[in-house]
Amino acid sequence: MKRTFGRLADWIDSRTGWRSVRAHVLDEPIPEGTGWWFTTGSVVLFLLGVQFASGVVLSFYYVPSSTSAYDSVRYVMEQVTFGRIVRGLHVFGASFIVIAAVVHMLRVVVSGSYKKPREVTWISGMLLLLVILAFALTGYLLPWDQRAYWATTVTINIARSGPFGEYVAGVLRGGPALGALTLLRWYAAHVFLLPAALFALTAAHLALMRRHGISGPVRPRPQPSQPFYPYHALKDSIVIAGVFALLLTMAVTIRAPLDAIADPTNASYVPRPEWYFMSLFQLLKYFPGPLEPVATIVIPGVVIGGLLALPFLDRRPDRHPRQRLAVMAAFAVLGAGVSGLTYLGMRDATASSRDDTQWNALAIAGQEFARDERCMKCHRAGGVANVLDETRMRKEPRWTLAHVRDPEVIAPGLRPAPAGGMSEAQAQSILSFMREVSGGDGTPAPSAQERTAALVLGRYCAMCHMIDGAGASTAPDLSSVGARHDAAWLRMWITDPESVDAFASMPAFGTTLTPEQLDAVVNYLAARK
Repeated sequence: MKRTFGRLADWIDSRTGWRSVRAHVLDEPIPEGTGWWFTTGSVVLFLLGVQFASGVVLSFYYVPSSTSAYDSVRYVMEQVTFGRIVRGLHVFGASFIVIAAVVHMLRVVVSGSYKKPREVTWISGMLLLLVILAFALTGYLLPWDQRAYWATTVTINIARSGPFGEYVAGVLRGGPALGALTLLRWYAAHVFLLPAALFALTAAHLALMRRHGISGPVRPRPQPSQPFYPYHALKDSIVIAGVFALLLTMAVTIRAPLDAIADPTNASYVPRPEWYFMSLFQLLKYFPGPLEPVATIVIPGVVIGGLLALPFLDRRPDRHPRQRLAVMAAFAVLGAGVSGLTYLGMRDATASSRDDTQWNALAIAGQEFARDERCMKCHRAGGVANVLDETRMRKEPRWTLAHVRDPEVIAPGLRPAPAGGMSEAQAQSILSFMREVSGGDGTPAPSAQERTAALVLGRYCAMCHMIDGAGASTAPDLSSVGARHDAAWLRMWITDPESVDAFASMPAFGTTLTPEQLDAVVNYLAARK
């Protein structure tokens, strides 16, 4: 048997030369002292493979149409076996690959691996990073949800500020407005154009890397080199396994985000890009109006141009970081700037997503309930009781809740008729409203849909749930529920919880809420990240 397999292997080798290919791939000499940091390139290559494999699976179900794209993504998430995990691998893998590519770039910079004769290798790697970011940008629109639609709108508007801006924006849109043609063009770029560029650049990068070899430690040791397999291959395998374990854990435990379906009429939606574009998004705030091209063209162009030209700007043979302080300082400033802008952008995005009106939803509902004659009959200027921000009521929440639910406990004979006291949820809303009033915050101006959602949450949900620190705590906090569940899941849970979880203790509100109320509360909760 062994001799038969040997003859078969010899026959295949004589026709294909597979043994020489194997030796070329696995027996590459690796300089002595090449450590764990030199595994970053293999991690990037592996993550590219994960993105390709998961993307192929998703393409089996995805429909690149503005009328069906959202539903096809929902179908993958809810109906396809392991579909939620596959989409999680693809969505979270985009962030992983950006991080891995940046770490790999920093490793190359710190070790001086971009120097002669590896200048073209560095340039091909930088172009690969740009293609990876382009993948993330074009893939962002494909779910066709609110976040994707409005973030893409901002992207196209940014493109208008550059040279030939209107022409570029027209190419990106594919028509007079962002719609079906836009989605089709971005899908074509995501699954055809960019993969072709990625394969070509990856092949060129690997060929150049093999031609010039791994640079190795900044101070090479005199010992002889070792073959890639098994010495360095083991390090690659361990690091890749750890990265994939983390990615898979996130895909299994965290639901990939999916907002409500794109609504071009809802101009009140606040667009938020992914974290790796947040620094550019934040930069726009400091260069408004006619200065916008400085943030969209000049500064990014200078940074990208400087990175591409780095091997030609730093031509000294020294590779040790202490011999290249100017380069290290420049990258430290660049890293601090990007990190600082990203932090500020995420902080502003979180603040805007929480409440544009300065009040939380329960406080808005509480204000509406307080206007009812059950409260204003007594608690008004010149009335028989103090106004609603009375010190005792602010400092004693239990007393307040009891009084709101049944005023006769405090003032016999004043029980409102015919309805009696308020519910526990309404009482929690009133308490939240009083806290906002006592804090001196401005009067809110919610939209009609926000007001409708607030009244639903204040009337039914606050009895068990907490939102932004207000409400009860006997059920899960809803402050960031949109980060865990999409709009479709929330709709199913609200209308019929037992269809999602047979042991659910939450009552069904499918017949309690009107379609307008259901839409309002689902969209409100889905937007809370």
